[in-house]
Amino acid sequence: MNLPSAIATAIGSMPQADPAEACAIITRYLSSIPVWPQLPRRSFLENMYAQYSEGFPGVVIQGERIYVDTSRDLAQPLEKLYQAYLENDFEHYGITPGYAAGLHAFLSSKVKPEVAVKGQVTGPISWGLAVTDQDRRPLAYDEVLSDAIARHLRLKAAWLEATLKSVCPHTVIFIDEPYLASLGSAFVSLPPQKVRALLEEVLGGIKGLKGIHCCGNTDWALLLETGIDILNFDAYNYARSLSLYPEQVDTFLKRGGAIAWGIVPSDEELLSGENVDSLVKRLDAAMGLLADKGVSRDALREQCLITPSCGLGSLSEATSVRALELTAGVSAKLRGASVGSPRLP
Repeated sequence: MNLPSAIATAIGSMPQADPAEACAIITRYLSSIPVWPQLPRRSFLENMYAQYSEGFPGVVIQGERIYVDTSRDLAQPLEKLYQAYLENDFEHYGITPGYAAGLHAFLSSKVKPEVAVKGQVTGPISWGLAVTDQDRRPLAYDEVLSDAIARHLRLKAAWLEATLKSVCPHTVIFIDEPYLASLGSAFVSLPPQKVRALLEEVLGGIKGLKGIHCCGNTDWALLLETGIDILNFDAYNYARSLSLYPEQVDTFLKRGGAIAWGIVPSDEELLSGENVDSLVKRLDAAMGLLADKGVSRDALREQCLITPSCGLGSLSEATSVRALELTAGVSAKLRGASVGSPRLP
């Protein structure tokens, strides 16, 4: 499936506590590729790390802390996880309503996407660095548990994709990886080959379109060379960093990949100073950074999506609505100038 050019979607998190309200806002502005809303203000269980923890061996949630108790005997739970992985038995790795009220409200909302439906799972690097053992050591540095995390999230992604097919046969699943911005720093010492292997493990569970979202600077070459179909990044703040990889971007586009430009800032103050025209101009300049280095401007325009720069869960409710309104507005202006109304090819 090829996506029409310049259609809009979002990252996932919203500040509303009412699932029905969040779904109504999303479907109002993102009719082409609506996304189910994560609602971290509703409950800690909808925090992007707790939300995908159900079923992981030894996981403990106490108040607003999540960790894995490695002092327990995890042999049997790990064996169960690996057996489910080998059999691709994802039915027992779903996300229940208590952990994702927004997802279940979305599923029952009778939404009818025009192009595709989008979901998201937290990636293995971010989950493994944010979730620790009982001694606060990140699980990403435990060889056994880091591999178990990737397999666990692969099953979650497969379940989510299969579930969203009840809404629309065409799906887009993003792996959300904010911690990739810390790769190569003094705070994260994971070798690139390990990072790539863990990402590919999760991506392998997704049959439809798959992407990675990173809202900071990272090793873009590493991500562009994975099996993703869509790269989603904070184009408002980091367009210049992506432009340092013109050869990799060019190769990615030539193999049919798309870039989801997070050109609408997910920041209260920055949003107050922007409008559709200013953001279209900023996006054109961002694409120009790559076009000036030999990447086809036509390909950049045709193989693109429009999103906010990151999740909207930290914004006020009113500002989150404005962010989606601007996202839809930028998309509409670009489509009006080039490809018309969204449609399946």
